[in-house]
Amino acid sequence: MKFTLSWLKDHLDTQAGLDEILVALTQVGLEVEGVEDPAAKLGAFRIARVLTAERHPQADKLQVLSVDTGEGEPLQVVCGAPNARAGLVGVFGAPGTYVPGLDVTLKIAAIRGVESRGMMCSMRELELSDAHEGIIELPADAPVGASYAEWAGLTDPVIDVAITPNRQDCMGVRGIARDLAAAGLGELKPLDIPTIRGAFPCPVEIRTDDPEGCPAFFGRVVRGVKNGPSPEWLANRLKAIGQRPISALVDITNYVMFDHGRPLHVYDVATLKGALVARRAKAGESVLALNGKSYALDPEITVIADDAQVHDIGGIMGGEHSGVTEATTDVLIECAYFTPENIARTGQKLGLTSDARSRFERGVDPAFLGDGLAIATRLVQDLCGGEASDAVEAGEPPLALRTLKFDTGLTERLAGLAVSPDRQRAILAALGFKVDAGWTVLIPSWRRDVDGPADIVEEIVRIEGIDKVPSTPLPRVDGVARPTATPAQLVERKVRRAAAARGLNEAVTWSFVSEAEAGVFGGGAWTLANPISEELKVMRPSLLPGLIAAAKRNADRGAASIRLFEIGRRYLADAERPTLGFVLAGDRASRSWQAGRAQAFDAYDAKAEALAILVAAGAPVDRLQVMEAVSPVYHPGRSATLRLGPKTVLAEFGELHPGTARAFDVEGTLIAGEVYLDAIPAKRASGHMRTAFAPPALQPVTRDFAFLVPADRAADDLVRAVKGADKAAIVDARLFDVFTGAGVPEGQKSLAIEVTLQPGEKSFTDADLQAIAARVVAAATKIGATLRA
Repeated sequence: MKFTLSWLKDHLDTQAGLDEILVALTQVGLEVEGVEDPAAKLGAFRIARVLTAERHPQADKLQVLSVDTGEGEPLQVVCGAPNARAGLVGVFGAPGTYVPGLDVTLKIAAIRGVESRGMMCSMRELELSDAHEGIIELPADAPVGASYAEWAGLTDPVIDVAITPNRQDCMGVRGIARDLAAAGLGELKPLDIPTIRGAFPCPVEIRTDDPEGCPAFFGRVVRGVKNGPSPEWLANRLKAIGQRPISALVDITNYVMFDHGRPLHVYDVATLKGALVARRAKAGESVLALNGKSYALDPEITVIADDAQVHDIGGIMGGEHSGVTEATTDVLIECAYFTPENIARTGQKLGLTSDARSRFERGVDPAFLGDGLAIATRLVQDLCGGEASDAVEAGEPPLALRTLKFDTGLTERLAGLAVSPDRQRAILAALGFKVDAGWTVLIPSWRRDVDGPADIVEEIVRIEGIDKVPSTPLPRVDGVARPTATPAQLVERKVRRAAAARGLNEAVTWSFVSEAEAGVFGGGAWTLANPISEELKVMRPSLLPGLIAAAKRNADRGAASIRLFEIGRRYLADAERPTLGFVLAGDRASRSWQAGRAQAFDAYDAKAEALAILVAAGAPVDRLQVMEAVSPVYHPGRSATLRLGPKTVLAEFGELHPGTARAFDVEGTLIAGEVYLDAIPAKRASGHMRTAFAPPALQPVTRDFAFLVPADRAADDLVRAVKGADKAAIVDARLFDVFTGAGVPEGQKSLAIEVTLQPGEKSFTDADLQAIAARVVAAATKIGATLRA
């Protein structure tokens, strides 16, 4: 929400300076996002007169000007503007002046061989508008040498504040002034509501046939108007806050919207056929809106229509057909109340935002319809002339009185701030609340957000000053604090540290994804009823969509090696599942003379990351089986799962399928994986101390075996079989060689396994070793392996 300082002072009688006002705004909860001071930005520009204009000797489209700046001798300026001519009074920037629209600082320069000492400026170069057809032309009597900003009245600071969704009353300058007055920065000026006497009955029937979407529809006709450019004060005020002046009639509606938070709309009566009605759209109807786009409508959308067609998406945007022009002579001013929930749903459905929508979906003041219509009517008559009809008030705005019983002691109990009852009463009165002797509080019609006593406490504390709340430490139990982290939280801490220690960078992505992104991962089970946007509509079934998108953004910005991880929740049909996801892209290391040629990540890198994470989480990695991947998002043959038994999947990893990469518009190979933290078996509590390390008394013994197995047999099957051959003696078995070729039959491969044997109370005898070897061979034979001769 933007407004100028002078605009604020139209409603607030105050002697406070700009800095004091900015501090007070933030203190009452209206955070100042920025302040733009045109006087500082344009202070160096001066009014100047062109004395002579001669053709540039080296360029047909350039002129050499002699410019009187009011300071000494005329200066020579090269100018390409088509309207540059002798006698023109414009705006001049001297060497050393920063031009905001060009983002350059002027200096003396030679242009096509002719020296130029400064420039004559256009509106766009000063960021005053988009006009760039020529340099600024000022009246002939404008004082040469004077500051342009001061002469043009551009010294009014523009304040930009962030309005939270619950503060619909501050979507207009008057509401902000009310808060500042309550904070002690001045007096809120009384509002002048004109009395408009109708000169004739309203010639257009106005009614609402949709009491749910549009409970009240007020309006009147003003005939005999003359539409044209707005007066300078109105145009400057709108331009200052970033609004483009269009015409007096349109600008009046925008002015009232920003001044009072009350959106309005004007229709050219000549374009209307029959009654103007608020109703639900009919199936198949559409409207061409003022933004030049056509929108398909459905019966859940409230529209404003006449007997022939739809003219307006109710409360959001008007249509082009009935918009006013310079030829308009009779207008109908609409002032309606639209249900906030309906406006929000319609705006999201159509993907359409507007200043009107941002106010109606928060909830405008339902008691201000008649007053808003009267204020707009007076402005139309003052600026465009004409005579007004009787006002039509169709429907009933929701004006039910809302009261609640308040206990003044609740302020200290909830907020920890002691405020006297008299001070609390004064604050509430300044904010528009009415309080009787028994502390029954009447909530003002413009405060839809106030619903209970806690909201009243919030109002008192923010005006009294949150900075006054004393800092009081919470009581602490004597002795050593007991740990409060749950086992699941401890696991997340460990795997987060482990991932970061391995060089992965933590990302935090949205828990929501689009339906298309969720569809790639099997679809989302949880769909939001009121999503932020269509791109954030489904709760993610996997952490990978967000990580892939983050990897793409990094790659697009030139990152050569991308290592990202995230700890979060997957949202499946049965429950939320804690998960660690990771994505690797690009090269393992950037190319250098030390590292040699860079190598791309592959599925084995993903396996290493998954195993390291599982080790940190305390999973029994020595008992894990490597099996095929189950998700189609991975490349078959270049992906796998880590399991405890055939059903318990602890992790899935590998190279993503090319189709998955294409779905996210990613070029190149992506390596990814997910570790399912909730699938890791929980360790049984055994006290806080580890048992003392007791190394075996005798040295271990290793024996090597080579087996012939079918080429399609997984090596892990053989390793697990060998490990289980003698669980008392065999403590480890690992694959150290795979061979195919001479001496190995076709369709088979040779797997060499090192077996580690640990003697117990006495060393192994030859007979013991032979017996163990026989058991190893027997176990391997059961899975189709043959001891290689």
